[in-house]
Amino acid sequence: MATVSEVGAGSAHRNHCPNCLASVHLDKCPGDRASGCGSLMEAIAVWCRKNGEWAIIHRCNGCGRLSSNRIAADDNELLLLSLAVRPLASPPFPIEKLSTGI
Repeated sequence: MATVSEVGAGSAHRNHCPNCLASVHLDKCPGDRASGCGSLMEAIAVWCRKNGEWAIIHRCNGCGRLSSNRIAADDNELLLLSLAVRPLASPPFPIEKLSTGI
């Protein structure tokens, strides 16, 4: 994880590395710094909020907690897209069994 700065984020609030998208488990509630965990939070997925904004789903490698955090303007686009297509790369069923219905 690189040194993380607010510069380039497009926001005064940044909670993850723009290079690897990882975070550190510091909060119980956003901004409170009340978590005693302190473990690495891995970016495991992205989702699209109802306003169209993308957010990253992080999972704590220590306690397993999940959190959602908005993406930043300078986040690694290739990693964001790879998270978005991950389910398509590993579908829960064999692709060769798909039927066209024709």
